[in-house]
Amino acid sequence: MKKVAILGSTGSIGTQALEVIEKHGMQVTALAANSNAEKLAEQAKKYHPEAVCIYDPSKVEQLETLLKGERIEVLTGMDGLCEIASNESHDILLNSVVGMVGLLPTLKSIEAGKDIALANKETLVAGGSLVMKNAAEKGVKIYPVDSEHSAIFQSLQGNEGNKIRKIILTASGGPFFGKKKADLANVRAADALKHPNWDMGNKITIDSSTLMNKGLEFIEAKWLFDLDPSQIEIVVHRQSVLHSAVEYEDYAVIGQMGVPDMKIPIQYALLYPQRVECPTHPLSLTDYGTLTFEKPDYDTFDCLRCAIDAITEGGLRPAIVNGANEEAVWHFLRDEIGFLEIGELVRAAMEAVPGGAVTCYEDVLAADQAARAFVRESISKK
Repeated sequence: MKKVAILGSTGSIGTQALEVIEKHGMQVTALAANSNAEKLAEQAKKYHPEAVCIYDPSKVEQLETLLKGERIEVLTGMDGLCEIASNESHDILLNSVVGMVGLLPTLKSIEAGKDIALANKETLVAGGSLVMKNAAEKGVKIYPVDSEHSAIFQSLQGNEGNKIRKIILTASGGPFFGKKKADLANVRAADALKHPNWDMGNKITIDSSTLMNKGLEFIEAKWLFDLDPSQIEIVVHRQSVLHSAVEYEDYAVIGQMGVPDMKIPIQYALLYPQRVECPTHPLSLTDYGTLTFEKPDYDTFDCLRCAIDAITEGGLRPAIVNGANEEAVWHFLRDEIGFLEIGELVRAAMEAVPGGAVTCYEDVLAADQAARAFVRESISKK
């Protein structure tokens, strides 16, 4: 019986992972959430983990009250996340928290020698060189959970030693596909939260609307598959059926297709290399009829170009871009800035905040905080 710990259990990935875990009789050893004490307590009572963590310390008392009488340890904050991540009781950690907060628990999990099913983009975006170096030294396996990276991972199976010419990273195009900057000037958060294909949390959905989500995945792909940025091509595929593909040296292209349901890549990461029945539904190509592929609009969606420029330059630039984006999205969700200002602030931060090499976690944290401070100061001057 595989034992799983989940960071981000009350979010979209976490709740779907619990469906997969329940279907296949796996054991939940620990659960962690940001601030939803009610849902975390409900999950804890159902799956009986050894420990739970509520990241928001103001919710600890509420969670303890909800779990009164249960023999479950209650943790909080970054220390709690790291304790769960490095605990000996699980076989694999599913890290599905959102944001830079996921990096340190990932590093602690690697230090403890635990394999990771990784859905936290920022872990590799901000600290990719550290994460991959440490994982290699510890012999830790990192299984991608994002549908695109899972598709690439699946398309690589059986092709060890064959040279990759490039990977094709597909993008849905988000809710504003086909729009130009003039069309997006008055977009508010409620408009940007309407994704055409995927049900995700607010931050990721906004990132999808700006195409920053694809920019972050571009950076992740570089680290996960040890590629040069020039080997990654982004293609807009509105139907989200071909989840991504690999082109080999002989120009053969191998891809992974399926319905847009995150339970498929979640299950593959947790049960690799097994393929067993998944709690979803099969793909019917005739129901779709037509699949389309187009080039992304780099001029309209500044965030995508910023992310690619950042990883091309390397060092701390991706951490700066990521931190600036997180901060800008936070303000956009509160209607404090406009949609187009997200990309403008990210670009300005990337150009203004000093970069440098990544030597340790503290370097990444300092760059992240400097980028956030730059965005806050820029907004305050408006």
